[in-house]
Amino acid sequence: MKKILVLLVSLLTFTAPAAQAEDLNIYADKQVEVHQKEQKLVAVGNAVASKDGNTVYADELSAFYHKTPDGKTAFKTMHGKGNVRITSPSAKAWGKTLDYDLTKEEIILKGSPAKIENTKGETITAEDKIIYYPQKQMAVALGNVTAHSKENTVRADRMVSYFAKNAEGRLEMDEIKIFDNVKITTPQATAVSDKGTYYPQKGLVYLNENVTINQDGNILKGDTAETNLNTGVSRMLSSSGGKRVSGVFKEKEDDKKSAAQEKK
Repeated sequence: MKKILVLLVSLLTFTAPAAQAEDLNIYADKQVEVHQKEQKLVAVGNAVASKDGNTVYADELSAFYHKTPDGKTAFKTMHGKGNVRITSPSAKAWGKTLDYDLTKEEIILKGSPAKIENTKGETITAEDKIIYYPQKQMAVALGNVTAHSKENTVRADRMVSYFAKNAEGRLEMDEIKIFDNVKITTPQATAVSDKGTYYPQKGLVYLNENVTINQDGNILKGDTAETNLNTGVSRMLSSSGGKRVSGVFKEKEDDKKSAAQEKK
């Protein structure tokens, strides 16, 4: 379907705090409206906004702008609704609505669920919303949040992710703080706790407070634990509070048979 290119937009600039202005291109299948009094652009029908390799798709996109002292046009906010999709060189995202406040440097993605996926196939989903702060390189996911990598799953009510550049200069998830109703699931074990810290690149999760690990029917309880998502091994660690680790170990069927044979 042929796209409609708004020629006016090619003269506008997308400006963000402490960043050099760059061109913002907006397309749509049906129409693009310019509301001069409201200083607003509305793109309807498979709308697309792109800048510097980053692209936003939605059924409808609207953007508010203002005139800068040097006579240029700068966007303040952008709103997308319906089948929202975002693509960038390092990740993709999906949701029902998108709100981008350039003055706050805050991007809010809502959906059922909202979802982000990186180039490695690792995903984070949230039933409420995902908030991303580009300048802080930080994201907050709220509402039954799930981080999935290969066969391993990390769940919690809230996750706060911090990003860092890798050897290739691309941003990737470096550390994730997880809070409330935390549950780690691997092929070998399940662990629950009140909170923890997840290091995706190392494949390590450290759990804190009211920790319970179930590994092949063996139950360990304590206040601090480590789960290695690469090996599937979970272990309880000694805590600074001096609380003891308790465990219930399930006797294997082979051990039962051996014991029965020895009694004969």
